[in-house]
Amino acid sequence: MTDPTTRVHELNLFRQYFDLVAAGAKTIEVRVKYPHLAELAPGDTIRFHIKGTDESCEVKVLRVAEYPTFEALLDGEGPARVNPAATRDQQLTNIRTIYGPEKEALGALAIEIVLPQARL
Repeated sequence: MTDPTTRVHELNLFRQYFDLVAAGAKTIEVRVKYPHLAELAPGDTIRFHIKGTDESCEVKVLRVAEYPTFEALLDGEGPARVNPAATRDQQLTNIRTIYGPEKEALGALAIEIVLPQARL
């Protein structure tokens, strides 16, 4: 159950990333520094959805770090935390397929997440 005082952010994920989050294997979510994410902070909840389905998964935000590029983000956070099923180069290609250069120019966010039942 979500604490009513906690901010909840609704975000979509592709199936492959959703499954990694739901399994607790993906602990860093990568996003572009869009204005609507500027207030994202530790303690917030993110409810991930797979677009077009009723599936959702809630996580708690532990930390938000800003990077100038996706490459710097992967180097700073470690690719295994972003996607343990893909190499660094594969991840960089995949991220840049989702977000073009104009989006990357806005900056990259590394959002450290944890499943609520995994919190200490």
